[in-house]
Amino acid sequence: MSTYQTLEVARDGAVLHVRLNRPDVRNAFNGTVVEELQAAFAAASTDAATRVVVLSGNGKSFSAGADLAWMQEQAALPKDQNQRGAERMARMFLAIARCTKPVVGRIHGHALGGGTGLTAAVDVAICTETCVFGLTETKLGIVPAVISPFVLQKIGAGRARTLFLTGERFDGSEAERIGLVHRAVDEAHLDAAVQQVVGELLSSGPAAVASAKELIRAVAHLSLEDAIPVTSQWIAALRATPEAREGFAAFLGKRKPDWIA
Repeated sequence: MSTYQTLEVARDGAVLHVRLNRPDVRNAFNGTVVEELQAAFAAASTDAATRVVVLSGNGKSFSAGADLAWMQEQAALPKDQNQRGAERMARMFLAIARCTKPVVGRIHGHALGGGTGLTAAVDVAICTETCVFGLTETKLGIVPAVISPFVLQKIGAGRARTLFLTGERFDGSEAERIGLVHRAVDEAHLDAAVQQVVGELLSSGPAAVASAKELIRAVAHLSLEDAIPVTSQWIAALRATPEAREGFAAFLGKRKPDWIA
């Protein structure tokens, strides 16, 4: 695997583990983290050997968000450079959300500010019940701007109106209740819960999983009437693919499809 300064990237079969590796600052991200996360997820998108990506953080926390020293440095730059830096950060979140492979988040400890944003950007987030979340930017005199589209997709504008404005912290159980995470579990069961999701993803057709991610993006904004031609063409094309034919044959033949090792 490629060598990174701020990440640990390791493969376990078809599963690629991307771990934030700045535990001394609770995995807060700076410019290097931004560049490396974007690069890692861009590489995963085109890597035929990767079927699932697990994003996690080394040490006691998943991520405390943006490194404030780095944020101060960015703020002191000329306006155009400051804005380009913010856009690079936004595109890092986008690289995670648009990864062609399903992304599972293993969230523990603290996931504040941009850490909450990373949680929102993954496809399936599993957290501990005691994990601490918060869109805490207003406490610093700023707003959760670049992460707002990803958070809004997960929790909706109604809940965001409270959490964006107050900057209040909330635990993993509340994160599950509002839809930020898929499941909140006891800390002792975190790895098992993540592995269960990974197992479900690996038992699904890889092309179908990628197509499902695209389907959500294509259909979410459509009316029921406007969705009909899109979804009809989608399933007609997909069910004629080799993967679908193998899936049908495996089910009818009472055997495992060839994408299951």
